[in-house]
Order: sequence, then C-alpha cells, then structure tokens
Amino acid sequence: MYLTQSLHRNLQQNPDRIATIYGDRVRTVAESADRIARLGGALLDLGVQPGDRVGILALNSDRYHEYLYAVPWIGAAVNPVNIRWSPAEIAYSLKDSDTKILLVDDTFAKAVPALHAAFDGLKTVIFIGDGPAPDGALLYEDLISSNDPVPDTRTGGDTLLGVFYTGGTTGHPKGVMLSHNNMVTSALGTLATSNIMTAGGRLLHAAPMFHLADLAFWTSGNLAGTTHVIIPMFTPAGVMKAIEQHQATDALLVPTMIQMLVDDPQVANHDLSSLRNVLYGASPISVAVLDRARKAFPSASFTQAYGMTELSPVATLLSAVDHDNPALRRAAGKAAAHVEVKIVDPDDNEVPRGEVGEVVARGDNVMLGYWNRPEDTAAAIRDGWMHTGDGGRMDENGYVFIVDRIKDMIITGGENVYSAEVENALAQHQAVAACAVIGVPDPQWGERVHAVVVLQPGQTVIEDELREHCKTLIANYKVPRSAAFVDALPMSGAGKILKRELREQHWAGTGSNVS
Repeated sequence: MYLTQSLHRNLQQNPDRIATIYGDRVRTVAESADRIARLGGALLDLGVQPGDRVGILALNSDRYHEYLYAVPWIGAAVNPVNIRWSPAEIAYSLKDSDTKILLVDDTFAKAVPALHAAFDGLKTVIFIGDGPAPDGALLYEDLISSNDPVPDTRTGGDTLLGVFYTGGTTGHPKGVMLSHNNMVTSALGTLATSNIMTAGGRLLHAAPMFHLADLAFWTSGNLAGTTHVIIPMFTPAGVMKAIEQHQATDALLVPTMIQMLVDDPQVANHDLSSLRNVLYGASPISVAVLDRARKAFPSASFTQAYGMTELSPVATLLSAVDHDNPALRRAAGKAAAHVEVKIVDPDDNEVPRGEVGEVVARGDNVMLGYWNRPEDTAAAIRDGWMHTGDGGRMDENGYVFIVDRIKDMIITGGENVYSAEVENALAQHQAVAACAVIGVPDPQWGERVHAVVVLQPGQTVIEDELREHCKTLIANYKVPRSAAFVDALPMSGAGKILKRELREQHWAGTGSNVS
C-alpha cells in the first residue's frame, strides 16, 4: 500500500471533483494533482533524496494538503511540526530528525531566524504564506510554476512515510516512525469499522493538520473520495461559518472543541444541518455536552476514536449506536477491524475480563519504532504488541474502558503532556527544590496540568512566575495551569514520589483517574 494511491484513483475517476476549499481558493483533483507533482519536482531540484525528512511549520491550508502528498510522491518522509511547541522544542525535533528543508507560513515566518540559529543543518526554507517572506526563503508558488511535474515513485509498504513527534518521558519529544502500510491500514480499518464520513462528502479540517488524528482523517477522506474544507485553525466562529458556507458533512473535533462550539451564543444563528458525522477523540464526551451537541448538530452522528500516534493512530472505536447506550458512555469502544486489542498484566499475560491492566494493541498499524531510540522501541513493542501505557479494562463484549495511565501522561484539550517534560522545566527555576506534575479534572480541558512544588529554603515564588519561566522552555499547553506549594512530597520507601496519592486528592469519587 502507498499513500498516494488514493490520489491516482481520484484523478482517474473524478478529476473535476473539488479536492480542496481554503478561503477563496478552490482546486479540483486534477489541479491539485498537477501542483503536487510540480512540488515534488521542486523538492527533487533542491536535492531531496528518498527517505529524507521534509518539515512543515504552518497552520492548516490547501498547501498543507499538497505537501502531505508531494513529499511521499518523491519517496521522502514528512515531518509535520507541532505549531504549539516552543522554539526550543521545534529546533530539537528538526535537529533530531535532520530535517534540512522546512515549509513555513505567515504565522511562523518570524521564527525562521531563531530556528537557523538553533540548528545550522536547516538549509532551505520554503515560504507557503501570502505575506512578506523571511529573508532567504524560497517562494512556494514560484517553485510550483517553475518546475515540471515529475512521476510518482509510488513508494509504499514499510518505507518510512513520516516522523511524527510526541511528548517524551525523558523531557524531549520522541519521533514516531510510521510507514505507508501503517497509515493506510489504520485508515482502511477505521472506514471498515464505523461510519465516520460521508462518501463523496466534505470533510472539515479544523483540528491542526500537524496532529496525526487529523492526518488520519485526511487519509481516510482521500480513500473515500471526499472534498477537504480547510480552515487555518479552530475557532467556534470559523467552524460554524465553514459548515454553513461550504455544507461540510463530516468533522474531526476533540471534546473541548465540541464544548466550545455548542456553548457559543451564536450557534443557534447558523445552519449546521449539513453535518452528518463528528469523529472525536482524546477523551470520552460528557453526557451533558453530548446532549447539547446533538441539539446543535441535529443531523450528526458521533463516533469516538481511541488510540495514539504509535498506532497510526486508531485502536478502538465507539460507534454512533453505542453512544445511545448509557452504560457505554465512558467506554473507548471496541477494537477496529485492523487491530487486535487486549488487556495484560505486568508480565504481558492477558487478564480476565473486567480486571484492570495495560491496554496493548497489535496489527499492521503499529509503528516502525522511535526515531534513533532502539531501547525505547524495544520497551514499547514487545512480541509485536504496542504497550500504550494506558490502564484499562475490557468487558465481556470487548468494550475497552480507560481508567488510568501507567505512563506518566496527561491529556489536556486533546494534547498529550508527559509530566517529565514539565517537571524538567520547573526544576530549572532557582526557587524549586522538588516538584511533581499530575493531571487533575478540569471542566473545560478534561484534564489540566497541575504542579505540586516544594520550594528551596528561604525562597518564594508565585504561580505566574513559574508559568512564565516554563513558557520559555516548553509549549504553552504543557505549562501548569494551577499549582500547589507543599513542605514535602509523599515518597515511597525507595524514594519514589507517590503521585497516586497526589492524584487521589483530586479524583476521589470519580471512579477513574483520567478524564
């Protein structure tokens, strides 16, 4: 299997169908395919070789869509950069993956000098925006117009499709290596398992396209022959306008986005009846928000996906019908058609139904491994099973319920935050003697990042000062939204911080340690 196969199929069968809508720019499949082949030619002229990483740091756009096809078109690998990261995190990912070519848009043009300074291996910047270009950058449209289209290499199978960076347990992002087979398998299995999109419909891209969830949605849409309606980023007003103006039929949103949408006072003033399917993930949706969402989107069905970047990304799906069963509202769903899922004990033995253990998954959607991290890869993938780090149970019908996180991770507003990253940042403040970071319940974000801090003797500091310090080192969404100052942290006899005791103060009575 190869990612670009869907483009050839759509070009053969529906060349005049609209492929992308972005503001006033509307392009057909044929127009889009021609631009993709020309962009591939431009990248070859710039020296890109098979397997080389080509990065992009940009908001959503039709040019992002072209990049996602053009890079594998010539056998290279994508590196979609997290737009929410700090400059230090961005530079680390470029240097770690040896990404020599980077596409940037208007929003991130100003970051180019700092990235050059932090990583001298960044040789070429391509400007995909419409405003003033950074000094020395090549212009995207000039490259498209001045290069002839090149044939598709039809690279596929287990060849590297992209390096997708996630948070790291050691304080540095980890590059997840995914193949063509990984991505196409997950997309096909998702489509075969649940009705998540309308054949020939219009997919709304409001979630960030750097995120693998949206890339998987994009891949599934290409396979289903859909039109991509793209807005730069999520805002309630932007989503409502796009649905109404372009008659979007399907959308990928996280519960936080859904809540912001349905609680917006303008929602009743827009015709949102074209929406047929809403796919969401990161956490279950509350009954109250689901009820309000069904009222706001009267024609839409809701499907929940559970997974992770390392699984390309889908493991389980909770169908629209399942959402009507109150007993399943907190479930993550059942294994999708392309993957096996089971719950195991610390020795990797499957536990009886109903008992809590670690969720593991196996299939052709399991990543190739972590970029340049063979030890981490060996720890995560054992006997072909990807160990998710999530604590869960499975009922007698195969429904998975996530109840805890074995890995020290927080999911806030749909983004993964590893506690170690935040703790490393906090520890660099001169007033901090020790700290622990946990996830606590939050009505808006599902979970929020909460710091428990022990200060150095004689030192004082306020929450805002710690937040400003952290912002210089890590992405804003990782920065603690709340903090508590204590005299000592609870410790085990072996000297390990007992985070479970810290979490219990906040999660008691909820029946779970995660949202």
